[in-house]
Amino acid sequence: MSANYLSVNPSSARVGLAGVFVRAAKLPDAANIFQLVSSLSHDGTLLPRSYAEICENVRDFAVAENVDRELLGCGALHLYGPHLAEVRSIMVRPEAKGRGAGAALLRTLLEDAEDQKVSCVSLFTRIPRFFSHFDFRVVERTQLPDKIYKDCQTCPRLYACDEVAMVRGDLPRISVLGPTTFPRPVLVKLQEGTIKKPL
Repeated sequence: MSANYLSVNPSSARVGLAGVFVRAAKLPDAANIFQLVSSLSHDGTLLPRSYAEICENVRDFAVAENVDRELLGCGALHLYGPHLAEVRSIMVRPEAKGRGAGAALLRTLLEDAEDQKVSCVSLFTRIPRFFSHFDFRVVERTQLPDKIYKDCQTCPRLYACDEVAMVRGDLPRISVLGPTTFPRPVLVKLQEGTIKKPL
């Protein structure tokens, strides 16, 4: 699947239950995504994301809409490398739950991960039962050092986390962001010898 996800045009889009359409987010969607994420970040349900951060990463997001183009939900796929991606900031407006928006968003993000040839997709959640229907399984969070290094160290719930770590695919055997208990890959081979000064 291309990064355009699903067209919002009802005649050409794959439709979820009750007319849900999923498409790639565009920069004008950032304000609505920010409001949606902020509505659940004050109580720790989602990690807080600044408006600037959402603008910078808007190409990671997909949005679910109804036929009137009203925002029903959003979700993002963050790429760490070919070894790992993370489904993050996935949520559906309370009034839109049960209409297939969450499942449509997740399927779209998983198809994007497959298109990117990512071998493992991870997420942290309080509703593991929902994600288990999509072949995610529970793992120890320490098995995802890139996620811990990127987000967990700055999370206000670092020492009281009640989220479950889940993955789909093979657990990564490398880490590119932070310290890990297994050997890091050689990302850039240094040339042997010394660098000569220009004349």
